[in-house]
Amino acid sequence: MIRDFDLGRGGVRGRLHVDTLVRLRWLALSGQAAAVLFTAFGLGFSLPLASCLAIIALSAILNVALRVRYGRVDRLNEKPAAAVLAYDIAQLTALLFLTGGMENPFSMLFLAPIMVSAMSLSGKTTAALTTFAILAATFLTLDHYPLPWRPGETFTLPFVYSAGVWVAHVVSAAFIAVYAWLVALEMSELADALNATELVLAREQHLTQLDGLAAAAAHELGTPLATITLIVKDLERQAPSGSVLADDVAVLSQEVARCRGILGKLTSLGDDEGNVLDEMTMTVMLEEVVAPQRDFGVNISIRTAGEGREPVLRRNPGVLYGLGNLIENAIDFAAAEVRIQASWDAWNARIVIEDDGPGFSPEVASRIGAPYVTTKTDRRAKTEDGSGLGLGLFIAKTLLERSGATVVAQNAPPPETGARISVEWRRQAFERGTRPRPPEGSGA
Repeated sequence: MIRDFDLGRGGVRGRLHVDTLVRLRWLALSGQAAAVLFTAFGLGFSLPLASCLAIIALSAILNVALRVRYGRVDRLNEKPAAAVLAYDIAQLTALLFLTGGMENPFSMLFLAPIMVSAMSLSGKTTAALTTFAILAATFLTLDHYPLPWRPGETFTLPFVYSAGVWVAHVVSAAFIAVYAWLVALEMSELADALNATELVLAREQHLTQLDGLAAAAAHELGTPLATITLIVKDLERQAPSGSVLADDVAVLSQEVARCRGILGKLTSLGDDEGNVLDEMTMTVMLEEVVAPQRDFGVNISIRTAGEGREPVLRRNPGVLYGLGNLIENAIDFAAAEVRIQASWDAWNARIVIEDDGPGFSPEVASRIGAPYVTTKTDRRAKTEDGSGLGLGLFIAKTLLERSGATVVAQNAPPPETGARISVEWRRQAFERGTRPRPPEGSGA
């Protein structure tokens, strides 16, 4: 039921917002300039001040050029964004080379471009930038200017300590690259899945609105049809008895009467005591959801039992779609039968969907309801393009939970086989928005 979607998973990855990049770089350059000036004038340490300020000024010029070249809403594609971040690593390498190499506490800033890449660019680009940063750190460990210190004094750390700092930076860079990239990928997939959910709900709401449009159209057609009826009656009186014209008018009169009957049914739907368009009992809801699924060679049984009056649901496209998707999924894996049990009491309403198939496989049992989780390799007579995205259970679970339901998916306990999905509402949430009804047995 999600085959109309062709989602580009991670569609925003590979594009870096220019405005964000420029702001971050101005922040970094301000920090670099402040650190260099404080070291030279505040602490009185000796360092190649002119060369350091020249490197910072060059980056500032490039940042201004980036702002002039691109607008505030533009995004950089993969290669330009990677080039900008690679330059940031190179610029930091040059500054650290003049100020102590990896012994400089600010060497940890190597992790910043890697983090930005992991959150915004592809894994391949992030791996390349991480490798570049590791090579730069290796170079700075082996060769660099002395760490700025008091005039006439030299502060030198043992090489084994510098090597330990190098190892720490390499491990941190690799860990942050992998961790941030996986987190960003998960967020991107979740965003795509939620977008699919919104599209599904919008489509179902559109279909529901067609019922109201049909009733409105019936009211509008009533007046012209009444005029046609009057003309047909007038023709019946004027047509010679037994003529061809009389036969045609008789047929026309029958069809007009048929149209009036159809329009009468449409206009009365919203006025029925059961309010067919807006409200339905749990049994009627299940029958409506199951009806399109009975043609796939699997027996579907519905059993209902409860205490007191049967719950009534206000027609909810999300609930109808979500239950339909769960039942469809059960049909896909059932060997011969799908069992649906509905029960209720004064406080809760519950629907349990079971099948006699193999159940959920171990590798997906702990991830049921997460986006892009699927084990489907064959579907009964369902070959539409776009199937198998792994969004079905996620969308169904999301829509049902929005209605106030709790969805639990698990395998049937041994020795039984198959999957079991339980959907349970507080009765107050299930009947939210429906007309007040007297308690059963009140005589009202």
